[in-house]
Amino acid sequence: MTHDLVAALHPLLTAEASAEAHAAGSEPGDLEQAVWLRLLERLQTHGPPPDPHGWLRRAVRAEARRSRRTTRLERPYDAEPADDQRPGPEQHVLTAARYRALRDAIRRLPGRCPRLIEALLSPRDLTYREIAGELGISQGSLGPERSRCLGCLRRLLNPEVASRPVRG
Repeated sequence: MTHDLVAALHPLLTAEASAEAHAAGSEPGDLEQAVWLRLLERLQTHGPPPDPHGWLRRAVRAEARRSRRTTRLERPYDAEPADDQRPGPEQHVLTAARYRALRDAIRRLPGRCPRLIEALLSPRDLTYREIAGELGISQGSLGPERSRCLGCLRRLLNPEVASRPVRG
């Protein structure tokens, strides 16, 4: 019975595992092995599933979800630094203060520079054509305008940048 069931399910499992593995961040063979293990456990406790093909599809998807969760939560051991390099609360406060200083300086820029710099920093990742359309200027004048605005921003930030200690 077990051999016949394995032989009947093998092509379907191979296809399902291949289809789900990439999205799960795992190898098809790993998914197949996990599902075979689940099937053996099921056979020992409850006997063969009444709908083997449906059970197999659900099992592959469940193992793929488990693999995605594991991949998201775990990091490879060799990728972790020996000492914890994650920023502490002090670094978060300093970073937030730098962002506030940048945003304040952007608001103090002349003319349409604040809108231009905000558009360049937008999380929407606007194209030059979209930015030019929003600002009502030609796309060809956007580069020189950007350079002028960044120069002004640099001059505004210069005292703040110069007062920060250099880390090396």
